[in-house]
Amino acid sequence: LARARQDYAAAEAAVTALTAQQTEAGEAADLPALESQRDALTARRTTLAAQEKALTARLLPNRKAADLYRQHAAARAELERRWQWVNALASTAGGTLSSKQKIRLEAYIQMNYLDAILVHANTRLMQMTAGQYELERVGAENQRSQSGLDLGVIDHYNGTRRSVKTLSGGESFKASLALALGLSDEVQSAAGGIRLDTLFLDEGFGSLDDESLEQAIRVLAGLTEGDRLVGIISHVAALKERIDKQVVVKKARSGGSTVEVIV
Repeated sequence: LARARQDYAAAEAAVTALTAQQTEAGEAADLPALESQRDALTARRTTLAAQEKALTARLLPNRKAADLYRQHAAARAELERRWQWVNALASTAGGTLSSKQKIRLEAYIQMNYLDAILVHANTRLMQMTAGQYELERVGAENQRSQSGLDLGVIDHYNGTRRSVKTLSGGESFKASLALALGLSDEVQSAAGGIRLDTLFLDEGFGSLDDESLEQAIRVLAGLTEGDRLVGIISHVAALKERIDKQVVVKKARSGGSTVEVIV
């Protein structure tokens, strides 16, 4: 019995050893697959490392490019803001603003000066026309046209307004003379002590009737009070009788001309 028991123990130990060997043999059979998987993972890691290095190399210049883009974008936004301001200013000065009257800056300044000139000119014109006519500045008819310096006339006799183009020759001369005198008055009042002492009128008196001529002469006579000199170039005989100091130019038949000073 004792011997049998020893043989049993030896047999059991052999079985355990064989089982262990079998297990080791099975694990050894999976080793090539594990080694293949290890090699694949190693290659994958190498590939990913190379990609990381390449992306890092691209990231640095891309960051610089992004910073440069932000700087240029900010500069462009500032230029656009300034362009909008300058464009609005240019449109205002050029009279091209939409939904606004088409008045250039130059015309706007001239309009203000013309209004001031008309204040003085109408004082003269009312005297020369016995209170019938008064000049006014006519604005733009619509917002599409460049305007603002046109002149109209108010007829106080019938209460109408019309264009200065409808005035007769004599009436146009009176209006022109009034504007010239109004310009002289405005320059003197705005120039700070500058005085226009000399005024020359070339023709135009021939288109006046007797009453209008008398009114124009009275206005000119009023201008000569003081130190102002008014010179008239005309062929109207009625003026020769009213003007004391004259420079008479006569054309000779043989050619040339002669000058005679009458004081």
